[in-house]
Amino acid sequence: MAITQGSIQPKRNSTRLLRNRKQPVDLGQGLVEAFLTNERIGQLLIDLIDPKIWRVSPPCSKRRNIATTFAHIHNVRVMRLKMSSKGSKPARLNRADVTPAQAKRALAESALAIAALIEGALETGGHVPNYSPDVVAMVCAAITHEAHHRGQITHWARQLGAPISLEMQARLWDWNKQWKEVVGESR
Repeated sequence: MAITQGSIQPKRNSTRLLRNRKQPVDLGQGLVEAFLTNERIGQLLIDLIDPKIWRVSPPCSKRRNIATTFAHIHNVRVMRLKMSSKGSKPARLNRADVTPAQAKRALAESALAIAALIEGALETGGHVPNYSPDVVAMVCAAITHEAHHRGQITHWARQLGAPISLEMQARLWDWNKQWKEVVGESR
């Protein structure tokens, strides 16, 4: 997978672009694709946020706003990478001054690093260094954590007077469409 303008795009020479429905699913590749689909949805949400509310604190939360929440998502990924992977890690985001463009770039970078961590764990039997129980639980926990915060952000956008339209919310929930964009499938 490669990054183009802050979003995840498939490599065109990948042999895994189309799934043969008569063959078993490669569950390891499925985990990577699920995490990258989760990332695609987060990138789409950033695009849907009205820039006027990016730093405004919603009435229900004085500690966090949309900007700090996207920084938090990225920084949690970086924390996991520091604990579980070797080599260079993406830099943390500064919650105080992160812009939407910076968030998109950093989240795309940390998503690819997490995808590499998933692939590395699959090569060692599903074990993630310094994480129990396994890579499946790590991916499930990450997706659940990020989906929780996307729900908060969507709620806050409505509270702050810049709701995301029902049509756009439906795009956020259309996992199949977002997955196809990640893997480049056209069916």
